[in-house]
Amino acid sequence: MDQQMSERNVWMNESMYDVRQATLSDLEGIVALDQRCHESAWSKVHFVRALGSPEHEVWGVWEDGALIGVLVLGLQPFDAEIELIVVAPERRRRGVASMLVMRGIDSGRALGKERLLLEVRAGNAAAIGVYVKRGFIQDGVRPGYYPADGAEREDGVLMSYPLCDLDTTSSA
Repeated sequence: MDQQMSERNVWMNESMYDVRQATLSDLEGIVALDQRCHESAWSKVHFVRALGSPEHEVWGVWEDGALIGVLVLGLQPFDAEIELIVVAPERRRRGVASMLVMRGIDSGRALGKERLLLEVRAGNAAAIGVYVKRGFIQDGVRPGYYPADGAEREDGVLMSYPLCDLDTTSSA
């Protein structure tokens, strides 16, 4: 399946959900979802800052009124960065994460950013698969970046997606 057809399928899935920028009124649901899904969940203060910051966009996905997915997008001068994607365990493998990634791509492009960056646990094969399917490339590894159960720490994989066509040739 080519990239364009795959992107169309993501947007068809989006019509099944309510996808919008989250607000402070969504805070409790966002915190609860993140705590349910991550051992090292963000604090409520982190989400309050992201929801109130012009340097962030927070997107939510609702199904039948229930929050099932969240994207936190950090906005830097030249790049955007996926800081967090979380999907309710019972809603995984239904295209929600892909939809959130595409939302990040679209937002970054609309804002004129050059790249969309992210970092993911090396052991999170499902997430890495979503990113690779969307066209992200691996830029590097942060050895021992994440705390892990037991003595060894887990590597972080750095990935990026180009949001604009950077022409490096000169016509002079």
